[in-house]
Amino acid sequence: MSRKYSTIQKDFYRESGKWLSPLQILLKCINPNLHFIYVLRKTQRFNKTPLLGFYWRLVLRHFQIKYGFQIYPETQIGEGLYLGHWGSLVVNPKAKIGKNCNIAQGVTIGQQNRGKNEGYPEIGDEVWIGPNAVLVGRIKIGNNVLVAPNAYVNFDVPENSVVAGNPAKIYPTEEATAGYINNRI
Repeated sequence: MSRKYSTIQKDFYRESGKWLSPLQILLKCINPNLHFIYVLRKTQRFNKTPLLGFYWRLVLRHFQIKYGFQIYPETQIGEGLYLGHWGSLVVNPKAKIGKNCNIAQGVTIGQQNRGKNEGYPEIGDEVWIGPNAVLVGRIKIGNNVLVAPNAYVNFDVPENSVVAGNPAKIYPTEEATAGYINNRI
């Protein structure tokens, strides 16, 4: 019989490659990235529960300020989220992020307020977003995409691609995230 793992366990598996018990997860929360993910997932889980939801929102707000992650519980994020480094991370609450995604420090996933791409990004599965990359507007980032450090992306990116530069250019490759997305769930 296969065991059903929680979203938090799946997120923590991405970091260690091991399925952890609840106690082991709490012990790993000394790491700011994992600690934030733990609090974010608890806030998402209890978002519709009045008292617990309020408590976890307060805790999340504290750690948003402490660690510099601006990710809200309304953001749809798939299992297996991995935050590589802590600090200066902004994700619009209406953005959608798939499973097994890595997001590095300095990344902005934001809205565009005007023009043909007015709206919010939708990011596929197994996407690696490098340091200081900016993804804005109503764009779709396909599965198995590597967004290079410092890239500015305001257009759709097909799956199996590397996107790099400013202005960004697409480089098709079947192994775009090979070696970058580890411990997939």
